Formats: sequence, structure tokens, C-alpha cells
Amino acid sequence: MYNPFRKTYSQSELEQFKFLSKIKFFERLRYSELSVFLPAIHRRKYEKNEVIFFRNDPSQALYILEKGEVSLNIDIKSNFESIITLRSSGAFGENSMLEGSKRIYTAIVQSEEAWLWVIPNYAILEIFKNNPKIQAKMMTSLAEFYNQNNNRLFSSYLNSYGFFNLGQMFE
Repeated sequence: MYNPFRKTYSQSELEQFKFLSKIKFFERLRYSELSVFLPAIHRRKYEKNEVIFFRNDPSQALYILEKGEVSLNIDIKSNFESIITLRSSGAFGENSMLEGSKRIYTAIVQSEEAWLWVIPNYAILEIFKNNPKIQAKMMTSLAEFYNQNNNRLFSSYLNSYGFFNLGQMFE
């Protein structure tokens, strides 16, 4: 049934919604809910080997990789060990959805250039404050994401024959 009062979106907005809908943290949101993020999104270009953020930095933004490659790394003494390399449609910096959090890894551009959508933490928290349904949907996705990571961590531990002390994780 046609509703003449229903909000319509531009082609550009529809393309942005389609892209955001591929991202784990936004997959549950309707277009009307996604639209509240559009004013907060900044598109930024990064160069090869540019550090997007370091471990222990304040979590000031959520990043969505539009084009390029970004490695997520942990620093062990003076070396970096890559955890994963993300490609287009990958999101990182997810703990920016949590108030007062710090980065747990370092993000570095691996490709010649990378185009990222940056959503500041303060904007996300403001959207959550004014839209509890959006917050509930995104927190559910974040919980699923962390659950998948925990499953991979425990599986990796089992496959490594206990070469690290998993008990330290719970201290």
C-alpha cells in the first residue's frame, strides 16, 4: 500500500544505507534508523602505513572500511603481530560504542590508500541516548560480535595446546 507521507531517500542515501547494512553493527537497523547516522559520518582517506589509532588510545570513533586494507595488530614489546587484515566492508574500533573505552589493538593501513567512514564516539553515544531501540539493536550485534570473538579465542587456545595462560583473561 502506498503511503504518501513515508520519508523518501536520495539515491546517494540509499547507497549509503545499502553499504551500512552490510556491516555487522548496523545490519538490524531500518533505513529510517540508519538515516540518523548520516550527518555524523565523515569519509576520510588514509595512506599506506598510516596508523589510524594505537592500542590504549581512547576509543574516539567507529571505522568502516570502504576501500583498501587495514591490519589490526597487537604490540608485543617492540614488535607488532597482525591479528587480522580487514578489507572493504570491514568495521573496526567497535568498542567506541562503549562509553569510556580504550583501544585494545593498533590499526594500520596496509594498502596504498584506504577510504574509511568515520563515526565519532560522541555522535554514536548521542544517537544511543536519543534512540534506545537503535542502541538495543546495535548492542545486540556487538554482543554477538564479542561472542564470536570469544569462541575463536577459546578455539585457538584449545588448538595451541595451552601455550598461553587463558586464566589471565579473567583476572
